[in-house]
Amino acid sequence: MTADAEILFSPFTLGDLRLPNRIVMAPLTRSRASRDTLAPNDLNAQYYRQRASAGMIVTEATQISQEGQGYVWTPGLYDEAQVEGWRKVTQAVHEEGGLIFNQLWHVGRISHVDLQPNGAAPVSSSAVAARVETFLATGRAPVSTPRALETDEIARVVEDYRKAAANAKRAGFDGVEIHGANGYLIDQFLKDGVNRRTDRYGGSVENRLRFPLEVVDAVLSVWDRARVGMRLSPVSPANDATDSAPETVFFPLVEALSRRGLAYIHVVEGATGGPRDVAPFDFQKLRKSFGGAYIANNAYTRALAVETLEAGRADLIAFGKLFIANPDLVERLREDAPLNAPNPETFYGGDAKGYTDYPALNDA
Repeated sequence: MTADAEILFSPFTLGDLRLPNRIVMAPLTRSRASRDTLAPNDLNAQYYRQRASAGMIVTEATQISQEGQGYVWTPGLYDEAQVEGWRKVTQAVHEEGGLIFNQLWHVGRISHVDLQPNGAAPVSSSAVAARVETFLATGRAPVSTPRALETDEIARVVEDYRKAAANAKRAGFDGVEIHGANGYLIDQFLKDGVNRRTDRYGGSVENRLRFPLEVVDAVLSVWDRARVGMRLSPVSPANDATDSAPETVFFPLVEALSRRGLAYIHVVEGATGGPRDVAPFDFQKLRKSFGGAYIANNAYTRALAVETLEAGRADLIAFGKLFIANPDLVERLREDAPLNAPNPETFYGGDAKGYTDYPALNDA
């Protein structure tokens, strides 16, 4: 290991967990759950086992209900087969000495009637269609126009989060991350570009925070706060979700999360998978508004990760696409070794090709 990168490989205490390094494997949708049950399988367990040297793994986004699904073959955590499938994954990671959190997900309007129970319309904060596509078994397709959740339905969705959080505990996860980013359901309530509601879940910032915080409180009824984090993307336009004044929304949200004692926030800095300077936002002020750990995410290289940690701008660094092609990313970063290039054609769906067959450094 080169001396300049030592901080990246130093241990870190996250809540009551001791991480062996500061490298987090970010959630990565791969659409390889069992097609009949949407349960993780042996191939998924092998994939996560290969990457267990990360300081912590956050799983691919996992729908909390069938209604929460937005893409074909993504895993769920709402029935017994899925709990058993995830147990294979957590056992594999723990056998390698790793730590793994599950990311709880409801896509909201980023779905299609073909994926919804009984072909129903997807649900969202408001009946506003997103100008994006999703993936179906037949290929790409525009997402369907959603319907707005009725006020008295929201408690049902919150309960789905609680049940999925309980299932994550039964499956052996070390903790959970609530997906509040990238234009999915929680983000659809937070951002005024989507949320057009006139009830107590829309309009004012206080009202737009209500549903996200109800979800957080439901999860905290199951998990100790030291084992719960939340992912946020304040300025990312992902999935056609924007806000006219994001600092007025996300600073109060993060302060509320801090009061609840969450272990961490996982922040997409800039546009998801795109430029970091997409819009002005004081991410360091956001970091200082939160009492727990700050995981920085988006287009981090080894050099930028080291610089950020040394400057105290983050506690942990999440890497996404680099983990797809480099199961031993931690070792490669430690040695400053060459990295495998990912094959985008195998990102979503398929078998072991482009999933578990990327060579490790010692294989080369």
